[in-house]
Amino acid sequence: MSINVLAICGSLRAKSTNRGLVRYAMGNCPDGMKIHLADLMEVPFYNADLGAKPAAVQTLLQQMAEADALLLACPEYNYSLAPALKNALDWASREPDNHLLSGKPVAIMGSAAGMGSSRAQYHLRQVCVYLNLHPLNQPEVFANAFSGAFDNDGDLIDQKIQANIRKLLAALLSWQQRLNGNNN
Repeated sequence: MSINVLAICGSLRAKSTNRGLVRYAMGNCPDGMKIHLADLMEVPFYNADLGAKPAAVQTLLQQMAEADALLLACPEYNYSLAPALKNALDWASREPDNHLLSGKPVAIMGSAAGMGSSRAQYHLRQVCVYLNLHPLNQPEVFANAFSGAFDNDGDLIDQKIQANIRKLLAALLSWQQRLNGNNN
């Protein structure tokens, strides 16, 4: 049995270091896990006045419905999470009974200056509480975007952070398998 993980990156730039974290995770996930990346480029800001959900929103919501777990790459903008990531969660939270998010396991990682998105990740964890998402507590993955951990294309090259991401994904897989009653 394989679990389906939806990665949502809060940065929209192609060469962002947060996308680099996701690319590394997608290429190095454990057996029994598949990671797909949500495309937020065309997702408009949530607006209850919109008559119909735009196609990009419908696609995002379908991906969330099919996902067993989420992998959130959390940039830090002004000491908090990026609007694109929060907006994706806002759209999903408006579905009846919050059924796309409630009870879903979440792995969080992030890259930013200074403390590597730690402040933004703590804000994201507060959002997770309200949405009844269940973030893993450990390992925490914080990457300083300007420390030489990434190449010019935003790809992760730091072996310590790579190892932390592999541990994070293994913990997510293990947790999801326990939730499904499979102790393999």
